[in-house]
Amino acid sequence: MWIRAALILAFVAFAPSAFALRCDGRIVGTGDRDFQARDRCGAPYWVDRFVDTEVVGTDRPIQLQKEVPFEIWYYNFGPRRLISRLVFRDGMLVAEDTLGYGVDEIGDNCHPNLPFTGMSAGELYAHCGEPMSRRAASGYVVRRPAPGVERWRDLRSEDWVYDFGEGRLLREMHLRNGRVDSVEPLSR
Repeated sequence: MWIRAALILAFVAFAPSAFALRCDGRIVGTGDRDFQARDRCGAPYWVDRFVDTEVVGTDRPIQLQKEVPFEIWYYNFGPRRLISRLVFRDGMLVAEDTLGYGVDEIGDNCHPNLPFTGMSAGELYAHCGEPMSRRAASGYVVRRPAPGVERWRDLRSEDWVYDFGEGRLLREMHLRNGRVDSVEPLSR
């Protein structure tokens, strides 16, 4: 009985994740490097980038600051599969998840009745393509998880404007930290 339990635990521990991204039979999973993911799955259709700055020793005469780059890659495999999102921290895959269904062609499924609020930047780009106007504001969110330690994260705030055709209103999508926070109609 103990041997059977040990075999089951070993199988579960070393089996690939059921949620791992599979590209042409090759698995991309947590711990893989960005170049490995690109080699297995090709280039993502959209990449969102931001930087965290970790500061240790804020209450001491000498402090250490380290910038940690993050990239979020989005993959579209068509309308019958879910969009995949891969989060890389300093070039290493740290998280992966799936979003809504993909599209036949990037930017070819945009209409004003889509439920934009809550949509990720990658999903918005998949459905609507490049916006006609795009503005970004800069800032930081500072977290202090322990005495003498700070984490500064880019406050990602963008406004994307889309045109839904003649005679219709323009829509300004307000994105906060990579998600559509609100939508505002604009007149021509």
